[in-house]
Amino acid sequence: MIRYLITRVLSVIPVVGVVTAIVFGLTYLSPGDAAAVLAGDYATPAQIAAIRESLHLDDPLVVQYLHWLANIIRGNLGNSIFSRQPVFNLILSRVEPTLILAIAATVVQITISLPLGLLAAQRRGGIADRLVSLFGVAGTAIPPFLIGYVLIFTFGVYFGSMPVSGFPGLDSGVTEVLRHVFLPATMLGFAQTALITRITRASAIEVLNQDFIRVARAKGLDEFTILVRHCLKLIAVPLATVIGMSFAGMLGGVVITEAVFAIPGVGSLLVEAIQHRDVPVIQGVLLISACVYVMVNLLVDLSYPLMDPRIKYT
Repeated sequence: MIRYLITRVLSVIPVVGVVTAIVFGLTYLSPGDAAAVLAGDYATPAQIAAIRESLHLDDPLVVQYLHWLANIIRGNLGNSIFSRQPVFNLILSRVEPTLILAIAATVVQITISLPLGLLAAQRRGGIADRLVSLFGVAGTAIPPFLIGYVLIFTFGVYFGSMPVSGFPGLDSGVTEVLRHVFLPATMLGFAQTALITRITRASAIEVLNQDFIRVARAKGLDEFTILVRHCLKLIAVPLATVIGMSFAGMLGGVVITEAVFAIPGVGSLLVEAIQHRDVPVIQGVLLISACVYVMVNLLVDLSYPLMDPRIKYT
């Protein structure tokens, strides 16, 4: 087991190395000049050149990358070009709304998708199954931002029962945070809810066709016990995989949701950095988001034997 854990952890190192190269390459190849943006519209070429030199933007690409990578290894993501604050501190100040939003969206996904997927599998071919399949298609096809605007109009404008922008922070109390998070979490989790529902249905159908399920039914076990105690346990691995990937993706991909609901999270920070061509912040957000995605998938991978005893650490 220890050998397996060490092997899996070490396998992450080259992945992170490739991620750093991709993140740096994408920001380097993107259009725009941070020095020109920082200098302003009325700056002279000499002033822009001086800023470029102070930021080491004139160094060769390899030198810039190695310098940036060395700082990352030391735990230094650099400073923002505009605010002059450490990039790590800027990201840390925006993590709370994004993390709470991702957790809330995951709860929404699990609460809706598991019952619907199990219901569709148990009533395969019936009206419930067709309605759930229709929900899955609709959830995949409808753009998330459209769901967001419908939620804003319905609950924020028409009924006026929910706040539609901002994030109050945990200091305001759990109830107020949940009120502000409910609509964006529903928007963020809607598309993935449809996907998880379809995967739950397909996995459950495969398990329900097994011989031991027929034996359980012949012994008189009710359908609820079969679904919850036997079926759900066996489909935990594929569900954990897709839920883990969804959660990791939401941590780094909430840009649209935060823009629609004006939430000051990591996604909004990334948008602001792109608008100002703040390269260190862009690189820091992308790098941390990618590393979080890799680490969450690693944790899900390591948890497989805990969810299913048939899987062994090898």
